[in-house]
Amino acid sequence: MAAELGLSLGGILVDGSDPYRSAGVENTVADRDVCWISLGSVERWFFFSGWSRGVQLVSGATQDLGEMARALEAWRNGLRLKEIREVSPFVEVTELAEAHEKGPAEAVAVKWRLLLEDLRQESERLELARRTLKVAELAHAEPQLRRLLPLTSHWSLHFSTCTGFPYSWDVPFIDPMSDGRYRVCGPSRGTVIGETETAEHAITLVIAGLPANCGPAVAGTAGDQQLF
Repeated sequence: MAAELGLSLGGILVDGSDPYRSAGVENTVADRDVCWISLGSVERWFFFSGWSRGVQLVSGATQDLGEMARALEAWRNGLRLKEIREVSPFVEVTELAEAHEKGPAEAVAVKWRLLLEDLRQESERLELARRTLKVAELAHAEPQLRRLLPLTSHWSLHFSTCTGFPYSWDVPFIDPMSDGRYRVCGPSRGTVIGETETAEHAITLVIAGLPANCGPAVAGTAGDQQLF
């Protein structure tokens, strides 16, 4: 299809474990991963997603193989996310993905806003969400924590020094407890720093446990950080 449309996708990669239902296209830009497409199991659909430095920037599904080929060429050649959508309207690009494209600082800022918005919605019906929201708002007010990427997991509030997955585990996290207190753990889940009566004290413990020279979150994954 690419040949029929006069497109250049370079060498097509094959997944040896599933050679008839998937294919990959290498990129000409360093920061973008191989883009893999796969087939629907029941109906004629083509699925794809594009990742860069641990972040999914684009995704989508189409029944038009020509439209998919255009999207793959746009991704391969390093077009910006907005430009890829213009080439292939089926491509989905989130607000957070566009923020990542602008750099780690923008991604962190947008992630904080989206996380707080989600917690405020959930806090209307869940007590744990209200308590997580409280510590998240306090953390966002602290410059040292506001520049880290915030994450939640089972209502625990985490902070990453990188913006891509897998995220880092070098910063303590806060776990709201069922009895109303807060447990601060880290850097591993099994290491308990302390249990506090107040969200404010929990934030203090996190700041005290920050690693040396803990700067703003950087682009990439925890694995990338280990290379330096």
